Amino acid sequence: MLSGKSVIRELSEYATARGKEIGYENVFDFSLGNPSVPVPAAFNEKLCELLTTRPSMEIHGYSPSLGITSVREKIAASLNRRFGMDYTGDDIFMASGAAGALAHAFRLVTKPGDEILTFAPYFPEYGPYTAGCGLKLRVVPANTADWQINFEAFEDMLTENVQAILVNTPSNPSGAFYSEETLRRMSELLLKKEQEFGHDIWLISDEPYREIVFDGKAAPYVSKFYPRTISCYSFSKSLSLPGERIGYLAVNPACGVSKMLVVMSGQISRGTGHNCPPSVIQLAAADCCDLTADLSVYETNMNILYDGLTALGFDIVRPGGTFYMFPKALEEDAVAFCKKATKYDLILVPSDSFGVPGYFRIAYCVDTEKVVRSLEAFKRFVRAEYP
Repeated sequence: MLSGKSVIRELSEYATARGKEIGYENVFDFSLGNPSVPVPAAFNEKLCELLTTRPSMEIHGYSPSLGITSVREKIAASLNRRFGMDYTGDDIFMASGAAGALAHAFRLVTKPGDEILTFAPYFPEYGPYTAGCGLKLRVVPANTADWQINFEAFEDMLTENVQAILVNTPSNPSGAFYSEETLRRMSELLLKKEQEFGHDIWLISDEPYREIVFDGKAAPYVSKFYPRTISCYSFSKSLSLPGERIGYLAVNPACGVSKMLVVMSGQISRGTGHNCPPSVIQLAAADCCDLTADLSVYETNMNILYDGLTALGFDIVRPGGTFYMFPKALEEDAVAFCKKATKYDLILVPSDSFGVPGYFRIAYCVDTEKVVRSLEAFKRFVRAEYP
């Protein structure tokens, strides 16, 4: 287990240690996807109100196994308003962030030994997440032209052993989100294969970056396109609450068994320990679930980096959202590339663990002034190492 540490966490630890030597303001740490914009004032105000006006056991006691009823109802109503869905509170299960939601979703619709497909580039933690469920994770090769789905490879790998598909849109690490055309085509293929194989295929949608979308656009809501979709969400990014570990899964009622799956989630939590997330945070998040932090900062940072790095010769598919960018490295060995970058106090994550060689991830959830200053470091790096 100790030999399989997260590369991202190791780089973040290195950046922290380097910061103690030269001052963290001089380290251009693009390693960790930790939201950098403040929590909305309304959230803190709601939290203070709850802490000072509600009975102690209501806000500090265990919540019901499935989550607080009023919270689930408010989240369902919000999703219905925003995306034209038909959720009720009975279709929502409160979880400890998107990771907790995924832990339940995998166990709801698979059994040990099943195969699950995801698409490169993918979040590296999907490996241990699925291994912990006894699943075989298979990765569909990337479509590097635009980071949409490589449908030819997908159809080849979509065999009768596949029980579920795992998507992440908008994507960590590419910053791309799946278009309506992509989602419709995927849905048509899954429905066709269900008929061919004679069993359900579930779509698990990991979507903590759903609200971070650029150019005035909105990411299509995956559950609108396929009935057997389980949406896994976290308020970590939209409300800048990663430390509070609060999210939910929403089972599309069109599947016909959503309420049963939510009740099953309560039983799954007995075995995973992902049970009863904090009551006070549930209540505050529910009252703020239509709000976001000032996410425009991420678009500002993206534009600065995209313009600056493309001018230096980097090949980048312009991100449609998130706070990640996935440029092509200036040599085939991304690990060697990122190691050279550390000489210029640029902390970049090589792409190998994301399932695509030869790229690197930039997490630009940092102060804008630091993003601007990083461009000089990138210039020195490129001119010295890749003249």
